[in-house]
Amino acid sequence: MWLYRIVAVLVLAFGLTACGNSKFKTYNGPTVTSVQVHKGERKMYLLHREKVLKSYDIALGFAPVGHKQFEGDGKTPEGTYIIDRRNPNSEFHLSIGISYPNQADREYAKNLGKSPGGDIFIHGAPNSKVSRRDWTAGCIAVTDKEMERIYAMVKDGTVIHILP
Repeated sequence: MWLYRIVAVLVLAFGLTACGNSKFKTYNGPTVTSVQVHKGERKMYLLHREKVLKSYDIALGFAPVGHKQFEGDGKTPEGTYIIDRRNPNSEFHLSIGISYPNQADREYAKNLGKSPGGDIFIHGAPNSKVSRRDWTAGCIAVTDKEMERIYAMVKDGTVIHILP
């Protein structure tokens, strides 16, 4: 009987610890209807209609000025896209995917004989510390803690407007 109690206490303690440290949060507030990224200001806003629910300081691609055109250019795309996937096992803590490249992006790059690139995400940091300087390959970076909240709030299918 005492062994059963010890095992039960250990299981309960481990379970509570695991829940308290989980990177997967819940969100029960207003629906995020769109995301706006203002590259020049290095700000990202989560909106419910026109109301800002949350704002974040962000880091961008290592060459952030202008619209992403080719793989490896270090630019963060500009335009309207969709949040289209999520990666709970990202090497950057958590990440949500942006639907870049769209058809126009693919055609532009193809006409010049280049790849438009892809795998553009909003994500955390590779080592839990994010520099506020621009360092990504074209993604939008926030801290891991911020990414946990964004991951919970922003659902697949949400529109994202990335502005200069």
